[in-house]
Amino acid sequence: MTKPDTSVDVLVIGAGPTGLGAAKRLNQLGGPSWMIIDSNETPGGLASTDVTPEGFLYDVGGHVIFSHYKYFDDCIDEALPKEDDWYTHQRISYVRCKNLWVPYPFQNNISMLPKKEQVDCMDGMIDAALEARVSNTKPKTFDEWIVRMMGTGIADVFMRPYNFKVWAVPTTKMQCQWLGERVAAPDLKTVTKNVILQKTAGNWGPNATFRFPAHGGTGSIWIAVANTLPKENTKFGSHATVAKVDADGKFVTLESGKTIGYEKLINTMGVDSLVEKMGDKSLISLSKDLFYSSTHVIGVGIRGQRPERIGDKCWLYFPDMDCPFYRATIFSNYSPNNQPQASTKLPTMQLASGEKPSNTSAQEGPYWSIMLEVSESSMKPVDNANILADCIKGLVVTEMLKPTDEIVSTYHRRFDHGYPTPTLEREGVLTQLLPKLQGKDIYSRGRFGSWRYEVGNQDHSFMLGVEATDHIVNGAAELTLNYPDFVNGRVNHERRLVDGAQFFKSRKGIRDEGKPLKPQTNGVDMANGGGSPKQEKTAHGRKKSMGKA
Repeated sequence: MTKPDTSVDVLVIGAGPTGLGAAKRLNQLGGPSWMIIDSNETPGGLASTDVTPEGFLYDVGGHVIFSHYKYFDDCIDEALPKEDDWYTHQRISYVRCKNLWVPYPFQNNISMLPKKEQVDCMDGMIDAALEARVSNTKPKTFDEWIVRMMGTGIADVFMRPYNFKVWAVPTTKMQCQWLGERVAAPDLKTVTKNVILQKTAGNWGPNATFRFPAHGGTGSIWIAVANTLPKENTKFGSHATVAKVDADGKFVTLESGKTIGYEKLINTMGVDSLVEKMGDKSLISLSKDLFYSSTHVIGVGIRGQRPERIGDKCWLYFPDMDCPFYRATIFSNYSPNNQPQASTKLPTMQLASGEKPSNTSAQEGPYWSIMLEVSESSMKPVDNANILADCIKGLVVTEMLKPTDEIVSTYHRRFDHGYPTPTLEREGVLTQLLPKLQGKDIYSRGRFGSWRYEVGNQDHSFMLGVEATDHIVNGAAELTLNYPDFVNGRVNHERRLVDGAQFFKSRKGIRDEGKPLKPQTNGVDMANGGGSPKQEKTAHGRKKSMGKA
């Protein structure tokens, strides 16, 4: 072919958290030439934020910042360094079940249920505990794991209906290797004690405390991270939409007709979309067994003081079928800037009952907001035309809203790729597909790039990009991709964003033999994630100097 219009050592497709992680690391290492492209003007991908005409903010689903990685923390703190850039919250979550609010996690708080459901759940837990003592096989499906760990009572009351609403596939069609820290296994003795004493269990999980940006929603984080990158290495907007990937010729053709050559490609678009753009029939056929669900994000802006029944709740789970949504986030609780100022005058669009308001003139606030999530798949279709109205009805049925509440703003957006589903077929596909792509010097990473939900949070996604870069440049192992339980079970402090901690003698290797470049590290083995006390001190000193506690 003719020479590409532009050529780089490493091309990054997509400016969501994964692509930005790759670009951040490439910029820090300073060795290979690189470029990051995205079809959207605004970076962020599935971690972006929309603003309604009335001034209400909504994220692409329920995102919060909690981290397993010091490098991720460093990059976020560099991008938003001031103390007043953030709010820190204690998670307050409940499950709406049998018209009651049960504290999260549900399986540790069945003491809050009606007596019949308490008995059913305890019976199931005892049976599960007895079975676990004699069983010599591991559960094969998510459903088997639920019954083995929690019993049929909790399975029927909460886990099966809730997870179907989330994943849009039955638990019998999902594998269970992805679970890790995401589902709390109940302690039978503690649950029994709480049932007898009518006590509740405390917070559990990695996101019991979380941060949220003061301004601009989650999307503002990634805009700020992108702003730390040199502009000459970025190409954002419709002119950067990828039309074709030529894996043999090692170049990408954009919709504009421009071509970009590369030696290594870090892809963060859905791997199913990638193989389509490659036109590789065997890989397309292989990817057909990857399953995903779509996500509808619904936003409702309400006039009035936030009611006491809502209080300082963060997010709420809805397993019952009296509403279409599986989760509700009180988005106005995350930041007072997620909704218009109280002095803003807005007309009432409708009452929560669906009736027209008696007064349609613009009036002042205050305002608060709720963000809802609804899943959709071929196994769980959605009435797109009526989903907003159905969700508002569900808010009234579940007593989140009163029929007389004044709705001043609504929002609805469908995201085709919402959740990468850990189906029974997933690993069989990924263990073939990802290595075949890597054999063509394509590193497909990210929430849908590598299709592993268990490392699909913002910190995981970011580090998938960082670690792909380190693997390309210096041969380091990609722990997040290949060992999710390991990275989720510890604080990963080996990498830090420290000026001058790593630099390269030359660019030899990426073009010549495909071997990793050998970094000059002053006696520190950065390929294996090593660090010295001196560097660690520098990292802490820098963080402090940026004004972050």
